Amino acid sequence: MQKLETYKQILNKIKKEKYFLLYVSMNNCSICHADMPKVEKIVNEENFPVYYIEATEIPEAIGQLSLFSVPVVILFYEGREIHRQAKIIDFNELNYRMKQICQNK
Repeated sequence: MQKLETYKQILNKIKKEKYFLLYVSMNNCSICHADMPKVEKIVNEENFPVYYIEATEIPEAIGQLSLFSVPVVILFYEGREIHRQAKIIDFNELNYRMKQICQNK
């Protein structure tokens, strides 16, 4: 899982990559740290590109991506957000959505 450091990097990934998952967390969030390995397991099984950010390190992303709580997973496909889950992540639903994207490669 590669960490993105700037909002410009996020925009670049949205623009250039066909699809990917963005995981948003905060340093002091115990749920974020507990959910990260679960997300990594799912993306590794699907060979799905994934990036993460620490929300407090990129304040611009908080406003531009409407991040009101953490953790957040956002699936991007062809430059658009197509799925988002915040706070309580349903990993079965996330896996299902990722498989849908993989079928459309």
